Amino acid sequence: MHILVLGAAAGGGFPQWNSHAEACRRARAGDPAVRPRTQASLAVSRDGRDWFLLNASPDLRQQIAANPALHPNHGLRSSPIAGVVLSGGDVDVIAGLLNLRERQPFTLHGTARTLGILDANPIFEVLARDVVARSALPLNERVPLTGCGIGGAESGLWIELFPVPGKVPLYLEGHDGPPPIVEGEDTVGVAVDDGERRFFFIPGCAAMTTALADRLRGAELVFFDGTLYTDTEMIDAGLGNKTGLRMGHMSVDATLAAFAGLDVRRRVFIHINNSNPILMDDSPQRRVVDQAGWEVAFDGMEIAL
Repeated sequence: MHILVLGAAAGGGFPQWNSHAEACRRARAGDPAVRPRTQASLAVSRDGRDWFLLNASPDLRQQIAANPALHPNHGLRSSPIAGVVLSGGDVDVIAGLLNLRERQPFTLHGTARTLGILDANPIFEVLARDVVARSALPLNERVPLTGCGIGGAESGLWIELFPVPGKVPLYLEGHDGPPPIVEGEDTVGVAVDDGERRFFFIPGCAAMTTALADRLRGAELVFFDGTLYTDTEMIDAGLGNKTGLRMGHMSVDATLAAFAGLDVRRRVFIHINNSNPILMDDSPQRRVVDQAGWEVAFDGMEIAL
């Protein structure tokens, strides 16, 4: 399998458009130790020809332009993007779908809950239903990953969506206090395999449960939620009043402890907020992560399994 990191940052990207914090200033200035990153998404292919996106970030048009593997390669109009898999309904997961509206066939995969969010918003009807198939996937069931629109085509890849602790998207929260952290169709992890090798993509996760730990134990590769370094990072920096848990994200310091003993061969942080100091290669927090054997994803990172 070929895996390409299209974007590694959390919602808002890095540097965030309205942030004047140190890391964002350094990134804008071109500091080589602080590389800019677009919003989190992966692309995966079995053959290097047909690609599936894992999430469609608001930066998708820029990400396609930056990656020749995703460029049209025959005829007047074409695309190697055969499908898109969604891990939830957050803005930084679905907004990029609007870039794929020019009647290009592909298959859109997600839970029934996530696809229901799209169904309820008429703006997503720009994805013409006579060419873009919507495929509701069950939880905890390994199924063939199909693409190329109505009728589908086998990709040689398999996919499994599984629940992880999380919450509803921010724009769907009510006014009766914070929503509970639950496991269901709102926040899912994605497992992709080709029959021999498997990797996991979990860009949002509020806690490590026994079931999740058992699922990841001994994995070859895991991309995992790296939004905040500490649970109170946003509060301590004066950037907001929410903890990481309230936002539906584990903190990096908690994740380092949670993965200890799981024997995951390769561990990569992704969906990293602009406030997280691990985005600075020379920060003390980054040294801690490096010494713990973790990698920090960056745009253009490539991995072959």
